[in-house]
Amino acid sequence: MRCFYLLVLLQLFSESASFGQNLQEQKTQEEIYALIDQYSRARDKRDTVLLKSILTGDVDQLVSSGEWRIGIEQAVEGMQRSSTVNEGKRTLTVDKYRLLSFEVGIVDARYEIEGKNGTIRKMWSTFVLVRESGKWKISGIRNMLPTSQ
Repeated sequence: MRCFYLLVLLQLFSESASFGQNLQEQKTQEEIYALIDQYSRARDKRDTVLLKSILTGDVDQLVSSGEWRIGIEQAVEGMQRSSTVNEGKRTLTVDKYRLLSFEVGIVDARYEIEGKNGTIRKMWSTFVLVRESGKWKISGIRNMLPTSQ
């Protein structure tokens, strides 16, 4: 009979641990998707205050033109310049993300800019995320243009 109670207790503990883990994974996913959405909104609205709040101080960005922006000031200034030159509606759609640890993650997203003339520039973006003070922030951005197929 003791064995039966022990098995029941083990089952209950394993289910509650699994449930807690699933809730944490869902919360993390929501936080990551919200961060990418904030980045997209900040770019659309050219909101430098929001950008600076979601980027790490040592952020670096490699853009499709080959320009490498190092540090938050260069990155924000370059993003503002790019949004002016490449006007249009920006859409970032998370394709997948992967956590390398509890504090580091990688996000791959489809990145589209719809120009005023209706043309759509299709790219990929990869974001390197880190947790700072319990909050996800963007530490690296890589924008890529697919090759012709």
